[in-house]
Amino acid sequence: MTEKIQFVQPKYQQIALELAKRISDGRYAEGEKLHARSTIATNFHVSPETARKAIIVLGDIGVVTVKHGSGFFVASSAKATEFIEQYQDVESIENVKREIHESAKRQQAESQHFLGLLNSLVEQTQSYNEDNKLQPYEVVVKEGFAASTVSELNFWHNTGATIVAIKHQNKMIVSPGPLAVIEPGDFVYVVGDELAYQRVANFLTA
Repeated sequence: MTEKIQFVQPKYQQIALELAKRISDGRYAEGEKLHARSTIATNFHVSPETARKAIIVLGDIGVVTVKHGSGFFVASSAKATEFIEQYQDVESIENVKREIHESAKRQQAESQHFLGLLNSLVEQTQSYNEDNKLQPYEVVVKEGFAASTVSELNFWHNTGATIVAIKHQNKMIVSPGPLAVIEPGDFVYVVGDELAYQRVANFLTA
């Protein structure tokens, strides 16, 4: 499960939000005087300057009003609620942006990991094919194939593979010559590239 990323705002905005919640909840009624900045600073464990910034934010959006010489008073509970809703919208947007960013980073890392695995697979496959070109493939000649000599079949020209042995019944013919006969039911052993088996199989069942 993806861990939700938290949107962290400056301390004075946190205090402004908390004061707005208290006003919206009715703990501070409209027209009621707020505590002095020093009291707010003490309650929230911040400096008086930080408390002042928080109150200014609320004043700018009409949640509180300033009466010179008297202090700060609650002006609008509705605007406090509106401020909270706007903050929640911003928080949601910021969280989505951060989750998208984190998801993109994870996908990029996963893509790089996948490409690394793919490159490793290709390298190992190529190395295996190079190391096993002399490993014979066994192909069974199907019924219905017309018995023919290796020369008549023009085998290498048609398949690109070299016959290293032919097993006819219980007899194994190693390094057969051009006059060796290939018949239905025989086992033909060939060497070649990675496509040799399929070409030979197709050729001997045509």
